Amino acid sequence: MDKYLSAFREMISLRGLTDHTVTSYSTYIRAYLNYLSGILHKMPEDVSWDELRDFIRWLQREKSLSDRTMNHCISQLRFFTIYVLHKPWDATQLPMRRFDSYLPFVPTQNEVWYFIQSFSNLKHKAVLSLLYSAGLRVGEACSLRYEDISRSSMRIHIRHSKARSDRYAILSQNALDILTQYWFHAGRPMGFLFPNRDNSQKPMASYTVNQFIAAKEAELGWEHRFSCHTFRHAFGTHLYENGTDLLTIKALLGHKSLNSTTIYVHLASNGTGNAVSPFDQMGGVSHGQV
Repeated sequence: MDKYLSAFREMISLRGLTDHTVTSYSTYIRAYLNYLSGILHKMPEDVSWDELRDFIRWLQREKSLSDRTMNHCISQLRFFTIYVLHKPWDATQLPMRRFDSYLPFVPTQNEVWYFIQSFSNLKHKAVLSLLYSAGLRVGEACSLRYEDISRSSMRIHIRHSKARSDRYAILSQNALDILTQYWFHAGRPMGFLFPNRDNSQKPMASYTVNQFIAAKEAELGWEHRFSCHTFRHAFGTHLYENGTDLLTIKALLGHKSLNSTTIYVHLASNGTGNAVSPFDQMGGVSHGQV
């Protein structure tokens, strides 16, 4: 089955995706190929639609995956079928799943400030300060280089973001002060600002950030609600609450579509919850609650 996985990775690579994305996309194809060899004892070309559906049911049952994650798996199977097996894909045989959408947790500005200030490790404190103050994705923060920080223009150059385009993010003075303190303490790194502990030629791994966030929550006795992306959501929400327009927030976050940015209308305390129902304005007056 190795040749099928290699072919899949090769075709994914031809799309110009990063090594991290190639590895991520290969996860469920590897599981599928192991299922075929270990359970069905069949080659991929010989699998029926019934058997493909059985695999999806087996995978969700064994891994307890969400419907959103199952859709990622189905997308990978579709790509594998078309570009590796060179067979047509019939969406009526294996449809995408509907899934519930939930609003993410957004801490208050005071909660964010307290959480970041609770770190004594300057490296960790600097990473979180940049995640929040500039609304960075964790991969963007970990991959920052010395030359990406512009003190003269107070901007951060984000290279090759998820949207496959460069952008400039805000450089907060508070974040710069913390970053500068860390930089001197870390021996003035001139390459990656946050190098990997075992290899300074590589950036710090993204999963490391989630690990020290979870460890701090446990230390504080907090419920596990923070993640790397929490700080990005907090940045967008707090900007909107402070009067920043959605187009500006979209540009700062590097969203491709404004639809991705409109979530902050729902998350903000002065967003949809601040609207007054027209039923309470009938008769020319605003009717208060009894």
